[in-house]
Amino acid sequence: MPEQKKIFLMLPDGIGIRNYLYTNVFDDIEKECTIVHNFDVETIEYIKSVTNIKRDFELPNYKETVLEKFYRELICVSRLRFNTKLTNNKTILKSWNYNYTSWHKKLFYILVTFISKFIKNYRSILYLEKKYAQSVETNPFYIQLVEILKKEQPAKIFCTHQRAIKAAPLMQAAKKLGIETITVIYSWDNLPKARLALRTDLFLVWSEHMKEEMKQYYPEIPESTIHITGTPQFEPYYKSENIIPKEEFFSKYGLNTSKKNICFSGDDVKTSPDDPKYLNDLAEAIMTTRLHKDYQIILRQCPVDVSGRFKHVIDKYPGLIKEVAPVWRFDGKTHWTTVYPDKNDLKILTSTVFYSDLVINVGSTMAFDFAMFEKPCIFINYDQENKTVPGWSVKTIYQFQHFRTMPKSQAVYWLNDKNEISEMLQKIEYAKVQKGMELWKMAVLGDFQNASNKINKLLKS
Repeated sequence: MPEQKKIFLMLPDGIGIRNYLYTNVFDDIEKECTIVHNFDVETIEYIKSVTNIKRDFELPNYKETVLEKFYRELICVSRLRFNTKLTNNKTILKSWNYNYTSWHKKLFYILVTFISKFIKNYRSILYLEKKYAQSVETNPFYIQLVEILKKEQPAKIFCTHQRAIKAAPLMQAAKKLGIETITVIYSWDNLPKARLALRTDLFLVWSEHMKEEMKQYYPEIPESTIHITGTPQFEPYYKSENIIPKEEFFSKYGLNTSKKNICFSGDDVKTSPDDPKYLNDLAEAIMTTRLHKDYQIILRQCPVDVSGRFKHVIDKYPGLIKEVAPVWRFDGKTHWTTVYPDKNDLKILTSTVFYSDLVINVGSTMAFDFAMFEKPCIFINYDQENKTVPGWSVKTIYQFQHFRTMPKSQAVYWLNDKNEISEMLQKIEYAKVQKGMELWKMAVLGDFQNASNKINKLLKS
């Protein structure tokens, strides 16, 4: 019997765990897979208890040197400047944020920003990436990884996020030893943001559109290494076992079966700081026009938003707003890369989408989630009079590069004023997406129903 090929899996965040471990990506190859990680004992034991992957390997701790960080951040801002000129879109530079309170970090980023102004051509960026790779190889962590890989001898290393800083030394050590490396482009908005920390043998993208973006922003990467696989992120919606029975779901969350459900999906605090105010506008409009007889609001917060910022709005409208909270395991952790979803959250999210009649948010990917069940989406397109963060604006959000993928035909409903809420709720065609949504979905997501199978075949090959 031939010896099994060992596959190392690196999952830098909770979304990677949900999209890859909780779907069918590793079917029939679980015994070959080893999770390489820095999770605590409770986390790794939980993952092994709810999946068929039972092997793990704890990596040494990684401390990025100042020189590594200097090159990495200088590459990022230099690429952002390059991408801004390439696309004629100044919002790309909004991804460069160095608003730190400590003087040494502030000084560091001021220096990096200043030096980046002298990086005038793409060849200089490639030179910086070469210097970054050289600096990585001087880190004791990299040297340890080379020895670990020599001993463990995996055939492949697969990482679920292209910007994972800790994965860069791992992939580089693998390259030195001739081990095949694969990474996923995490999301549809990632490539313009210049956070491609990894250089691997294969890059997996969602669609033809994302492949063209890879070629545009990283022309040095051979086209033959870019594979269109789709993303398994949306596959759970096509499994009936993920839908909780209606009576059970409605009873658990105190929902009225005779009312329409409006799902307000929140984003993280940084991306959408005024979400509580938008939720309040929605609730207020429903109450003042007496639409509460026909509608109720389901609140689904961003899983890593632990700010408690919605509490006062929920308390103000207890009969109208019902929170269906994501089930993610925090255990005292605060950074988004250190928390992870309970496997049951797949069912809660799928059922929330299935039983809602529409979704409203500020430009969220959740528009695609709801489109899986032909549910319309409203994008909030007005600013608050009293902003939580001065200078933040929805206008900037919708000018981001990834929104240029929207077709000319209407893909979502646009809410341009809070005074339009009640009228819009009554005019929307429910159980039907806008005609442009299907075009948008095809352009961004590609073949999203067969992603697990395609990635699985690549890992087996």
